[in-house]
Amino acid sequence: MIKEWIRKLVKQSAAQDMGASLAELAPDQRFYAVGDIHGRLDLLQALLPRLDRRYPLVFVGDYIDRGEYSAQVLHHLKHLSEDTNRQVVCLLGNHEEMLLKFVDDPKRMGRLWLQNGGLQTLASFGLGNVTEAVIGKDAVEVAGRLRARIGDRVLDWLRGLPLTWSSGNVTVVHAALDPAFPLDDQPRQVCLWGHPRFRLDRRTDDQWVVHGHTIVSEPRIKHKIVSIDTGAFATGRLTAAEISAGEIRFISADQK
Repeated sequence: MIKEWIRKLVKQSAAQDMGASLAELAPDQRFYAVGDIHGRLDLLQALLPRLDRRYPLVFVGDYIDRGEYSAQVLHHLKHLSEDTNRQVVCLLGNHEEMLLKFVDDPKRMGRLWLQNGGLQTLASFGLGNVTEAVIGKDAVEVAGRLRARIGDRVLDWLRGLPLTWSSGNVTVVHAALDPAFPLDDQPRQVCLWGHPRFRLDRRTDDQWVVHGHTIVSEPRIKHKIVSIDTGAFATGRLTAAEISAGEIRFISADQK
């Protein structure tokens, strides 16, 4: 059902209204930002060889859920982030936040996470035969098994993921920034889940924002906002943005 809705969405045309001059784009260095992966290990593996290892690599979050290989994506990204020969930054997404809250408080958070793709993540860790209706003691039991399968190292890594990353006048975040708040005072909820004025009100600090979370039919640039979530789990397309002074280039891996 969700996949069908996404497919209908991406068929709609997307206008590319810059609303700002790329000449104003000034990161400290060239870098890549990669959109929401959602368990699509195949697309991640197809995209990575096309990204120059000399430059920082930033992932916007939502590595898990909905796709079939969430566990494998997490392990792959953790391994990449530990590579001392390359700067790799993994930001926290709202789906990782839901997983962590489920592990910590399964009775309260179970249904929310499981109804939003958590079942696929459980299956990728070898925990099948779970339904969205799991509650109470059953949810506690599932959370305990998941905690054991994930392991403390991965859970601690997830808990330590940052909400934002900046280079010059460019900030990468999972969902959004509140246009009324400075960069160092952004609410956690906004960074992970979005803000109703994010794409409507322009920031006054001239900061460009690169984000995922909200699916777009094509990667787009509008009013200094760069949107790169092309719905990989449903569309078979994972997008990265190569960002340098005065230039943005989009690179996509498509399902064959």
